[in-house]
Amino acid sequence: MIDPGHAVKEVKAPAQGPVTLPKLLTAVLFGLAFGFLLQKGGVGKYNVLLGQLLLQDFTVVKVMMTAVLVGMVGVFILHHYAKVNLHLQPTRIAAQALGGLIFGVGFALIAYCPGTGAVALGQGSWDVLFGMAGLIAGSYLFAELSAWLKQTVETWGDKGKVILPDLLHVPRAVFVPAFALLLLAFLFWLERTTTP
Repeated sequence: MIDPGHAVKEVKAPAQGPVTLPKLLTAVLFGLAFGFLLQKGGVGKYNVLLGQLLLQDFTVVKVMMTAVLVGMVGVFILHHYAKVNLHLQPTRIAAQALGGLIFGVGFALIAYCPGTGAVALGQGSWDVLFGMAGLIAGSYLFAELSAWLKQTVETWGDKGKVILPDLLHVPRAVFVPAFALLLLAFLFWLERTTTP
């Protein structure tokens, strides 16, 4: 169990206020840009996603690892200067392991995840509609079971709101650059060893 004294201390950013039309349009534009970049990166293509699942094409790992790297550094810098809040979800080992397993099985069956599925649909890959139907059905089932899940599965291995640097008792100012360098080194290695 995590010592409450080591819980994540959230620095409050200025209040954001209600959702307005400019904010909504900004979100739509960022969503479109994200989808466009995923499509240009090739991660909306069935053969690329299937190649990842078969460990033959590492395009998806490279794109997602780059996103994690940039996002991690950006969010922690913005959080350090109180420009954003960290909205952490509790670490619930059983629930997240089970959720990851269900997600992995779905991904293996249709070779799309929700993000890449939306990109594939946008580029005219109609086969993803079966996955979208499963996504809607799964979301409905989750909503119906949520009260029961909160009392059972979500209590198994509940560690609270923790992040890796706090769990390892390493200052964020040390952990983030070190982990970023580790990810960067892995990306360079992956690029050199998997590119024909």
